[in-house]
Amino acid sequence: MALAVNDLGTLSPSIQDYLKAIYTLGHGGDMVSTVQLASSLGVAPASVTNMLQKLAADELRLVDYQKHHGARLTGAGQQAALRIIRRHRLLETFLSRMLGYSWDAVHAEAEQLEHVISPRFEDRISALLGEPTHDPHGDPIPDRQLQIDESAELISLARLPTGAAGVIRQVDSQDEHLLVYFASVGVQPGRKVTVVQRNPLDGTLRVAIEGTQGEPIFGGQIAQAISVTI
Repeated sequence: MALAVNDLGTLSPSIQDYLKAIYTLGHGGDMVSTVQLASSLGVAPASVTNMLQKLAADELRLVDYQKHHGARLTGAGQQAALRIIRRHRLLETFLSRMLGYSWDAVHAEAEQLEHVISPRFEDRISALLGEPTHDPHGDPIPDRQLQIDESAELISLARLPTGAAGVIRQVDSQDEHLLVYFASVGVQPGRKVTVVQRNPLDGTLRVAIEGTQGEPIFGGQIAQAISVTI
């Protein structure tokens, strides 16, 4: 069955979540293991296997599944995943800009709403927001033709050498506590960040963020969540 990309209503919320996870973990095209999916979605590996077999069946053909290797999206699966991602990121942007949600609160709300809005509602949100290209966390939003601009050469803040500066582009975390902390120290897409000092023993960074006071210290794992362009 050929799936129309606007026809997400024929797919259960669970299937939509799987497609989105496969796209995200596989960076749009790589093979994703059942272990990766189980960890990301918080389900048992056996349940993942059953779902992948269903998604690979002739009735849907949304993934290519290989036992012991994992799965990747078919063309139809990728289009459906991009539609879901577009809705999610548009909703996050709408909640942030129009309803005053903080960026740590938008993900959970968008997770619920993305499964129920119509194509018309999606388009109206996009028009109202001026066809935004990025969500509050800096993630690119697929356009109306489901094209997504991932051409920016991003590197992790953790990889910047001492004295180097970059512009914050994306924050890759849905941890509400971490996002609250980032907001409190001024981490925000579009701001310049400079590595002031690096601890050679544990890799922690002391950084200066444009427009803020103080120089917060980030552990390696926290710095990995921040992507910059040089």
